[in-house]
Amino acid sequence: MSNSPASQESIGLALGCFWGAQKLLDSLDGVSETTVGYMGGDASHPSYRQVCSGSTGHAETVWVTYDPEQIDVADILKVFLENHDPTQGDRQGNDVGSQYRSVVFPTTTEQAATARQLIADYEPRLAEAGYGPITTTVEEPGAHEYWLAEEEHQHYLKKNPFGYCPVHATGVTCG
Repeated sequence: MSNSPASQESIGLALGCFWGAQKLLDSLDGVSETTVGYMGGDASHPSYRQVCSGSTGHAETVWVTYDPEQIDVADILKVFLENHDPTQGDRQGNDVGSQYRSVVFPTTTEQAATARQLIADYEPRLAEAGYGPITTTVEEPGAHEYWLAEEEHQHYLKKNPFGYCPVHATGVTCG
């Protein structure tokens, strides 16, 4: 996905239900655009219904476009890690299934290295608070195609302010 000026970068973040995650990531200064979609699976052009069936292998993902001169990817990744439980595997709260797993889909090797380092630094903090190992995966840059979700899912919580999609933060800060 790329229609951004040259100074913009993008990263895909999967942290459970994409409705609340999009609202959260939209609120960051320096983020110019977010969309929701699907990454990490095998099917081309999957639908929400197919992804929710668990049969495609995709994760609900927020595609974040940002200006690296206004916000560092490390700051985006800290918000990502702190606003869900990255130790839950294939779930977030009551949302269960591989589509709700925690994944970073970097577009550059620098983003991937930053994500891996932050996860390594964050895991002992979570362990001190009684959480298990981090299950978040960091994919290789460009390893998966991003499929845009249906229009009804774009900015869902703006359209439906009383919609369900809570943040599953642990309360443990990333640093």
